[in-house]
Amino acid sequence: MKDAKANLLVGLFMLLGLAAFIYLAMQVSGLAFDEKSDGYTIQAHFDDIGGLTDRAKVTIAGVTVGQVQSIEYDKEFFMAKVTMSIDSTVDNIPTDSSLAILTSGLIGEKYLGISIGAEEDVLKDGDEIYDTQSALVLENLIGQFLMSAGGE
Repeated sequence: MKDAKANLLVGLFMLLGLAAFIYLAMQVSGLAFDEKSDGYTIQAHFDDIGGLTDRAKVTIAGVTVGQVQSIEYDKEFFMAKVTMSIDSTVDNIPTDSSLAILTSGLIGEKYLGISIGAEEDVLKDGDEIYDTQSALVLENLIGQFLMSAGGE
């Protein structure tokens, strides 16, 4: 009887641990179980997204205010078109704000950082940020360094 009770407790403990592991994996991957708050979408074009992915975070002053919804190639402009979803609570982003692809650490994940502008008009659903800064691609920087070092 004691063995059956011990086996049952160990089994419940293992199931609880497995459920906790799955929950944490979903949270880390960005596939959270919580409801998404209503928001609005904005777009931007970049020459090079350098590894930016769907569901990457969008930040202002280091605070996450949204996420990347989709990335596609724009045939008209020959650039990457990034569509972002911004939380509805952040409804005061000026239209002259700039957007840069940043890296968390030296070779960490890519995310978007919004630098606030000074204009009084604010971005609305469907608007575009025109002032963008593409990602710094480490391979390109190393190539430029090697080319400049070889020319001397």
